[in-house]
Amino acid sequence: MSVSAVPAVAADSSVCAPLAVLGRDVTVPLVTGGEVTYAALDYAASAPALQRVWDDVAAYAPYYGSVHRGAGYLSQLSTDLFENSRTTVAEFLDCREGDQVVFTRSTTDSLNLLAAALPAGCEVFVFETEHHASLLPWRDARVTYLDAPRTPGEAVHTLERALADRDPYGPALVCVTGASNVTGELWPVRELAAAAHAHGARIVLDAAQLAPHHPVSVGELDVDWVAFSGHKLYAPFGSGVLAGRSDWLREAEPYLAGGGASRKVTRRPKEAGGGVDVEWHDTAARHEAGSPNVIGVYSIAAACKALTEAGFDELVAREQHLIRTVREGLAEVPAVRVLSLFGDDAPRVGVISFVVDGWNSSHFAAALSAEYGIGVRDGLFCAHPLVRTLLGGESDEPGECGAPEAAPGEKSLNAIRVSFGAGTPDEHVERFVRAVKELVTDGARWNYRTEDGRCVPDTRAAA
Repeated sequence: MSVSAVPAVAADSSVCAPLAVLGRDVTVPLVTGGEVTYAALDYAASAPALQRVWDDVAAYAPYYGSVHRGAGYLSQLSTDLFENSRTTVAEFLDCREGDQVVFTRSTTDSLNLLAAALPAGCEVFVFETEHHASLLPWRDARVTYLDAPRTPGEAVHTLERALADRDPYGPALVCVTGASNVTGELWPVRELAAAAHAHGARIVLDAAQLAPHHPVSVGELDVDWVAFSGHKLYAPFGSGVLAGRSDWLREAEPYLAGGGASRKVTRRPKEAGGGVDVEWHDTAARHEAGSPNVIGVYSIAAACKALTEAGFDELVAREQHLIRTVREGLAEVPAVRVLSLFGDDAPRVGVISFVVDGWNSSHFAAALSAEYGIGVRDGLFCAHPLVRTLLGGESDEPGECGAPEAAPGEKSLNAIRVSFGAGTPDEHVERFVRAVKELVTDGARWNYRTEDGRCVPDTRAAA
């Protein structure tokens, strides 16, 4: 079965140069002496701000004002900018007529908002492979957790079987990622949406790792909602998006009660017991109580415009070149095992996780940082069930520097994740591949110790 989350593009590294991002010229000290330009390869956690986003925010900042509340020029200007940003995001996602764009704090916040808006009796279906932002918000619903599939086709069949066994008359929601934050693999979103709708269920797409790398069309994918974060979309100002069908959101109690969400508040007569009556908005404002993060919202819109104008075909093509550089380089190191659900040929974004024989992952990541100026991530990546499944109970040498405490009866497990995107120069991934080969062949050049649960260079003694 084909993975139809995104259109196919040709891979050609000459299509475009890296987009300008903040921090591209920052230098960091090496524990072995000297300095080096920092290689930020942790985009899956938070991507650096696009220079274009930063410039747009800086140009607006002197005109900042509270939105929806003021008659003054700056308030009116800020309100127009805020609502125009909503339109920009809707266009970026190719939303349907009547869809709502609700601004939140993050993907996690967006999915918790949707969880709070579920109709009574709603059953939720979610794969164990999801990020915790998608796995954990459904505490007040009946949840069916689905085992990790090993092919895209198996994912669709697993969902179809689970949906066929449910009560067909009650509401249901499927939550699925667009691209894994652990393996980078693309999921068959369109096929999963078709399976959900065929069985009377709705589907929400966690696009936190997909939207920064590929165009996301609500219409083409036929999903009911999309959630993503600004800080992964080169707009790290604490804002997120939930976009999609309005009916469940309109009928739910406000996510937060307060100013902005209320259209009219009246005091009841004292003889009737006092209190207040509230008429809530039925627009996106219903779930946006309080003074909104105007800067964060505008930064998301600026990022949407910047990525669209740069051209996703070119950005995807260049990223595929970087992916090949990393994967081919790691394949030359027998001690390295890249983690994957769907296999080497699965389409993917620039997120790759791996383990190294004989190394605890925290130790390896610390050496990459201290000795090469390379920032990656180690651990379980807020996707504990998935990483544990992929590691299959293997140990990263418990007791090594930075090895996390294991639960009783469990081995210590963690992995290393390298991730990149539109602002990554070739030199950063080439340095990373070279560093992996040198560390595996020659070992670390410095001594390390555990401090506050992390592996850090031991500066108390020479290497």
